[in-house]
Amino acid sequence: MSDKAPYRILEAEEVVRTIQRLGLRIAERFPSSSLAGVCRQLLAIAQQAKQRSILIARPVWSLRLLTLLVILAIFAVSAGTVSALELPSRQINLLEFIQLLEAAINDLVLIGAAIFFLVTLETRIKRRRALAAIHELRSIAHIIDMHQLTKDPERILYRGRETASSPREDMTVFELSRYLDYCTELLSLTGKLAAVYVQSFDDPVALASANEVESLSTGLARKIWQKIMILHSLSGVQQPSGSTASSSSKKSPGA
Repeated sequence: MSDKAPYRILEAEEVVRTIQRLGLRIAERFPSSSLAGVCRQLLAIAQQAKQRSILIARPVWSLRLLTLLVILAIFAVSAGTVSALELPSRQINLLEFIQLLEAAINDLVLIGAAIFFLVTLETRIKRRRALAAIHELRSIAHIIDMHQLTKDPERILYRGRETASSPREDMTVFELSRYLDYCTELLSLTGKLAAVYVQSFDDPVALASANEVESLSTGLARKIWQKIMILHSLSGVQQPSGSTASSSSKKSPGA
């Protein structure tokens, strides 16, 4: 963690190290499992997250300078146009005044819209980068969930007649428990990476997207924890003290 603000900033390096350790645990326990490949892909994303988050949070000074110059040019042209206007020698009537006022308001609206577009251009560029990175994490969360769909506790404990299309189940009760637990850890870390992207970028759209990924990861992990609880209940394995189905941070014994 940072020495300046310990335990107040989610450091990308710590997330990377956690994913690396999890990848080793998965590879050692399930060397031929594709879940280890998903973890490696998540690790590659995590290793890019720090630079991406810095790029998103860093001010784009060249764009800001260009925006300032364009705005000054707009005001200069507008001021020159107004100063070049010749006032009518005669008194204008109400209808002419309304027409002039309407034209002036339209010009002001167009100038305001152009300035608003330029001022918000940097934020929209950063938002597009953040949303692209967060969308990648959303896809990873669904891929992790796909890996546990066929892991049914009842099929492990009460094997019936299998068909030609039945998923292959060669895990023990303990191995299935660890596999499902690894999935919840991967989902939790996916949500943490989404938080890394927006913790220094105060944009409501990007923040809402990151919250959606965290909610998605939590919801998927909750379903997996229900499977773990069913597995423990049917096999007679005692749940760890304080473990709940809604929390992916409380783990079963073992690695």
